[in-house]
Amino acid sequence: MSSRLDTARPKTAPAGTSRFRPAIHFTAQDTWLNDPNGLVFHDGLYHLFFQNNPYGNVWGNMSWGHATSRDLLHWTEHPVAIACDETEDIFSGSVVVDHGNTSGFGTADAPALVAIYTSAYKAASEHSGTQAQSLAYSTDAGMTWRKYEGNPVLTRDSANFRDPKVFRYQGDQGACWVMVAVEAQHQKVVFYRSEDLKSWDFLSDFGPANADAGEWECPDLFPLAVDGEPDNIKWVLIVNINPGAVAGGSGGQYFIGHFDGARFLPDAGSLAAPAGLASLPDAKAGSAALQQCLWLDWGRDCYASVSFSNAPDDRRIIIGWMNNWDYANELPTSPWRSSMTLAREVRLIAVNGSARLIQQPVLADLGAGEELPTAKDHMNTDTYELRNSAVRLPDAVPGSAQIIEAEILPGNAERLDFRLFGSSDGSRGTLLSYNTASAQLILDRRQSGDTCFHAKFASVESAPVDLENGVLKLLIVVDHCSVEVFVQGGKVVLTDLIFPETENQENWLSAEGGPATILKLAVSTLT
Repeated sequence: MSSRLDTARPKTAPAGTSRFRPAIHFTAQDTWLNDPNGLVFHDGLYHLFFQNNPYGNVWGNMSWGHATSRDLLHWTEHPVAIACDETEDIFSGSVVVDHGNTSGFGTADAPALVAIYTSAYKAASEHSGTQAQSLAYSTDAGMTWRKYEGNPVLTRDSANFRDPKVFRYQGDQGACWVMVAVEAQHQKVVFYRSEDLKSWDFLSDFGPANADAGEWECPDLFPLAVDGEPDNIKWVLIVNINPGAVAGGSGGQYFIGHFDGARFLPDAGSLAAPAGLASLPDAKAGSAALQQCLWLDWGRDCYASVSFSNAPDDRRIIIGWMNNWDYANELPTSPWRSSMTLAREVRLIAVNGSARLIQQPVLADLGAGEELPTAKDHMNTDTYELRNSAVRLPDAVPGSAQIIEAEILPGNAERLDFRLFGSSDGSRGTLLSYNTASAQLILDRRQSGDTCFHAKFASVESAPVDLENGVLKLLIVVDHCSVEVFVQGGKVVLTDLIFPETENQENWLSAEGGPATILKLAVSTLT
């Protein structure tokens, strides 16, 4: 926790780090960011608030930064929305549109946006050493904010009570606000209700369960129809954890179950093991115990994922922080440091009798009234056989992100390899492989470029992936410093940061050990 305001500005960018700034992922212009906060759609704009250090490019002075977008790909950064001061840092939280003016901050005709955030109190505050929930509100569509004079509105006299996600719940007894927050070091999600966003009553708690070796943070709770059937509604509870994720360090798990307005009850199919199993000494990154849990992302770099409030057409769209606390402060970029994942639309489908999340990146407009982003096709092949050979894909294009879509019948091939941002001699690059014997998708970034800035960065991630009718389906989004892989229609997602050398721009696909059939292979760029 920052105890003072450190107003030193970030240093001038070292030569070459500007090449890492992504084309279609949000970064702050010249400062640090981490968790997405207050995601809300209002008056035709998607608002992204985020943990931000306005004075530097490492964690500290936590405030809410602010950006807006009409297509979830191209963002405009605005001045800091809610600033830290001598008494409090502004930790994570959420924003709601108070349509019924329950808070009294707006009017029935012009509802206020209300931010519910964690006050991390400093020594100068009478609440020093505690974390509690506070309010700020905006009556100009989210562009300026005023802190509520009655803060905090909810305290447990706890040092680690944080990250409130608030939503409107309609039940048999009428409508109310529900808050989902965490007691981070007790691995508990806590639930509260309110009529006016100012007075809160305790409802219940949930946890520990599944992966519980680290702190629980940034929860979210929302309903989705399984396979789009309105009579089959399940509730999704997202719980981020640090450390103790499946790939090591930070990550996001989820549970499927039922919420009755007071209590969350997980389905048996979403409980991997009795509480505490994943925190046993042998539950290391990638262990069998952790692989039983339900993960939003199997990579190293997707954390604090939360969803938009008030999204159009009742879509559920999430964004995560594309980083890992193991090395977050040491990424080789300056003056900006860190970025967000792509926005991802999530749905529920039935898989072997249990509901499971699927995620798809938002790569086109969601009806916000703007023209679609321009995608340029660079490769689109007919069916052909790849027999112990390699095919060169279009090179990476500076200033653009690459979208690679592939459907492959591995057949007798032992392994399929995508080498991304590769060197001309084939010795360097990020290797995305599918091993047919183990049914594992593997992302190896040990030779991806700059990996020496932290001992934990050079890594190999893996995820279990079953073929469907013998086919492997991949959607790979490669930006200047990241790879996001959506597998089998988004049933499995894997996200990693990479920092390739400038000269390494070659992309290849190869099959080893036998022939494979390429059913679809398309490459396009998006700017």
